[in-house]
Amino acid sequence: MKREDKEQVVEALTERLKTAETVLVADYRGLTMPQIDALRSRLIETGARFSVVKNTLTRRAAEAAGNEALLALLEGPSAIAFIEADGDMVAAAKALADAAKETRVLAIRGGVLSGRTMSADEVESLAKLPAIDVLRGQVLGAIVAPLSAIAGLVNAPLQNLYGLIDARIEQLQAGGDTSAAEAAPAAEEAPEAPEAPAEEAPEPTAEAEETETTTTEETQEETA
Repeated sequence: MKREDKEQVVEALTERLKTAETVLVADYRGLTMPQIDALRSRLIETGARFSVVKNTLTRRAAEAAGNEALLALLEGPSAIAFIEADGDMVAAAKALADAAKETRVLAIRGGVLSGRTMSADEVESLAKLPAIDVLRGQVLGAIVAPLSAIAGLVNAPLQNLYGLIDARIEQLQAGGDTSAAEAAPAAEEAPEAPEAPAEEAPEPTAEAEETETTTTEETQEETA
């Protein structure tokens, strides 16, 4: 390969390593070209790009991209699955694990996830996880459940308060009706106030009788 071609390969690998969130490395020795092509197609469906690389050029690209964790995995013939942000690393790991079982030739070597090196066992464990959509649903459920509980705790006192207010209003309304009902019979059953006894006219005194007799006689004389 010419120097210019090597430089282009290093630049392309460097760009892929910078944009990839996860890379999975496997030893492809013993795979046929049809098997490699089939695996590449399967990985494309997961959002991963699969490339057979030369370790010397990949090391240069890893150093240029600041991905030193990858260097420890570049021992022997290497094939790398580059998984970007929109890819499904779980599905990609499963595709590699299935290919390893089916061919009995492909050997998973490990990977790098967000700058952290993963062993072959960790990649196989990653392949056993549920699909990304299921994982998102589980994470969403784990987040929403506590929020629902918090919302319930916040709303419960308000609902209790509304209930107490309604109960108090009904109690006051019922109490008002009862008071009015009790007041009516009380007014009807109240005894009438007794009439004050009429005052007896005082008996005429002796002086009054003499005055009345004198007045009567004077009246008779005037008439005569």
